[in-house]
Amino acid sequence: MEKFDVVVIGSGSGYNVAMRCAAAGKKTAIIDHQPFGGTCALRGCDPKKVLVGIAHVLSLNEQLIGKGISTLPEFSWEDLMKFKTSFTEPKIPKTEENLEKAGITQYHGRAKFIDENIIQVNDQKISGEKFALANGAAPSRLSIPGEDLLIDSTAFLSLQQLPEEILFVGGGFIAFEFAHIVSRFGVKATIVHRGEMPLSNFDVDMVKLLMKASEKLGIRILLNTEVKSINKKEDRFLIHAEQHGKNIELSTQLAVHSAGRAPDIFDMGLEKMRISFDKKGVKVNDYMQSVSNVNVYACGDANNKCMPLTPVAAKEGIILSDNLLKGNYKKINYGHVPYNVFSIPPVAAVGLTEHAAKHQGLNVKVRFKETTHWYSSRRLNEIVSGYKILVDNDTDEIIGAHLVGPNAAETINIFAVAMNAKVKASDLKKSIFSYPTNASDIVHMF
Repeated sequence: MEKFDVVVIGSGSGYNVAMRCAAAGKKTAIIDHQPFGGTCALRGCDPKKVLVGIAHVLSLNEQLIGKGISTLPEFSWEDLMKFKTSFTEPKIPKTEENLEKAGITQYHGRAKFIDENIIQVNDQKISGEKFALANGAAPSRLSIPGEDLLIDSTAFLSLQQLPEEILFVGGGFIAFEFAHIVSRFGVKATIVHRGEMPLSNFDVDMVKLLMKASEKLGIRILLNTEVKSINKKEDRFLIHAEQHGKNIELSTQLAVHSAGRAPDIFDMGLEKMRISFDKKGVKVNDYMQSVSNVNVYACGDANNKCMPLTPVAAKEGIILSDNLLKGNYKKINYGHVPYNVFSIPPVAAVGLTEHAAKHQGLNVKVRFKETTHWYSSRRLNEIVSGYKILVDNDTDEIIGAHLVGPNAAETINIFAVAMNAKVKASDLKKSIFSYPTNASDIVHMF
């Protein structure tokens, strides 16, 4: 049985952990049951954004018909998939090559702890002195009959052809992003969500604006609708659901799991290593170290600390590797982390929502406005746009920013920088931005 100083599980944020450990002279192994490269680069944000880019071009073209554009372009899903693959396909061999050059031993397969400090991968057993869990996430279990008939986001991003209809089970990021993509390619999209409002991490008023845009696009959104079972009849999927106490049946050509993701840690024998965890992930301290086993660290979706976002996982991976190598000396400081739904138009947020601020009893000033009539939206004939800014009346600090509209995912970063630097709202309002840009709209939001 081969012994290692450090065993890393997962090759997304885990890749950098492994490389840093190997560079420090540690005998390092890395394990992944998926192709090496990580979720974001291979089957998540990166390939998704390629699709969003083309869908955005189609959207702009349609919005500007009669305003200088006279015809809609022809499109090819097959060509788009080839373009997407040009980003993802080279990533795998390049990652493996880099790991090999660094002297890191690679294992392809599911990692499972079978004893103290011992992992089994396929038919091999290895031992480690320290462990870094960077497993990522997997679709949440729905615990309904027929859920295995749903395809996940990975399969969606590899579709070779589009059906005429797609139904999304769950009203999260994946549902709205994918529905907005396929709708631009002529697909009839339906989103089924069991709650009163989708996208629970976002401000309600921004979500309402997005829903308005979605429905104008032809996306059907069913709220307060809980899927009870799924079955297949010939070439169609039948979705049995309950809506306001009544049973309904929905039919579609393809059904996609979009009801959230969970840490991919629950079948790897964590109890063998005395690793405490909950439904959000491995319980860690501010050093990314397991609270119950000092030899185990976890970052990204595998731990229960912060939002499941790629840049968060990357930062946690750096903190993790520094502490694993040199002893716990560096604490994580997340600051204000922006996040987005890459719908068309996108929704972006940083900081507290209005509901959260009021729940905390903060003395807050709220500025909310729909801005579809503003120049930055009108010049693109945008369907909807708007903002909501929260300012602490006692300190004049911005405590929340929420945007929907053109370039919202870029503009939100200015708010994040300002909030992390504790720039006063009154000072940000005095700033002079390049004009005309979406950033220059900021001064009119206070």
